[in-house]
Amino acid sequence: MVTRNIINKIRQIATKFPVVALTGTRQCGKSTLLKNCFPDYRFISLEDLDIRQYALSDPRGFLSNFGDHLIIDEAQYAPQLFSYIQTKVDDKNESGMYILSGSHNFLLMENISQSLAGRCAILNLAPFSISEMKSASLLPDLNTWLYKGGYPRIYDKDIDPTDFFPNYLRTYIERDVRLLRNIGDVTIFAKFLKMCAARVGQLLNISSLANECGISAETANSWISVLETSYIAFMLRPYHKNFNKRLVKSPKMYFYDTGLVCSLLEIANADQLTTHYLRGNIFENMIVAETVKRFWFQGKEPNISFWRDSNQNEVDLLIETNGQLSAYEIKSGATMNSDFFSGLKTFRRIADLSVEQCFVVYGGDLEVQTTDGKYLSWRNW
Repeated sequence: MVTRNIINKIRQIATKFPVVALTGTRQCGKSTLLKNCFPDYRFISLEDLDIRQYALSDPRGFLSNFGDHLIIDEAQYAPQLFSYIQTKVDDKNESGMYILSGSHNFLLMENISQSLAGRCAILNLAPFSISEMKSASLLPDLNTWLYKGGYPRIYDKDIDPTDFFPNYLRTYIERDVRLLRNIGDVTIFAKFLKMCAARVGQLLNISSLANECGISAETANSWISVLETSYIAFMLRPYHKNFNKRLVKSPKMYFYDTGLVCSLLEIANADQLTTHYLRGNIFENMIVAETVKRFWFQGKEPNISFWRDSNQNEVDLLIETNGQLSAYEIKSGATMNSDFFSGLKTFRRIADLSVEQCFVVYGGDLEVQTTDGKYLSWRNW
């Protein structure tokens, strides 16, 4: 059993708000987590068509029948419920009355913003993190972790990634994507997904991506918003402060799970990653995604970015916490190399950072402080 790091935050926030909403990608463990978090609550899933029809046709009777301490899974399927939930929580004014979850962030948030604004706390869940796997003594070697990713079902049911991800993607495209956008040719969208995976960790060039897929730039932007809304991928924005140098304005694209990236790249086993030309990018994706999870599981929005100037000087990850900026270079190699700090040295001078604010996250196990910064092991990220 893997204990989720967000569990204490969910329980704590449920004592403050009448409604708590948990969003995140499909099959990342939301339902299991909520059942474990609130064992005394009634659990109802609107994936069940009969239950969904009941909620749609008689929302008042639905809420009266199932009571106040209720978990409603895939709540976005019954938008009529939200107004009635608002009435119930306004009448009783109690904490933790309803726990909502859903895989369609846009649809769920749209209903929350219309009916439950100010009454609902919103948290995000993602696949297993490194720290969660370590706590459960399940963290494998680096290549295996990159290849398998963190989707709970892979570990719970011992499913091979070559079986899990093609079926996951088929379900995602046929159900989630078509619900969010009227995409006629799903074959082109599947190709678009693969092209995005091939650009992971790189500056996003919309025109190039659109041309390779045979679609317009407008369509490419629309489809990227689908990936973001459905928690498949996210954008890392460039650092906004200009230190008297010309900075790049394009974001980088990352996926929430490297196992999905490997599947889209048709990587057939973990050993293949040893010599794969995108191994460094996939490793970087893993570290950036893990950073997002760390913030999410504390109930916070990640304040992260990257820095790159017109002279190709770059720092892979910047994290700002309580006004304090820390800079991280990400290298997949397991051997320490002083050249890893070259971009950090440049940024340190420009941004006036101390050595204590500069780090290299790498594929090795040792953690060492140097005169240029500190080496951090991926296992402790």
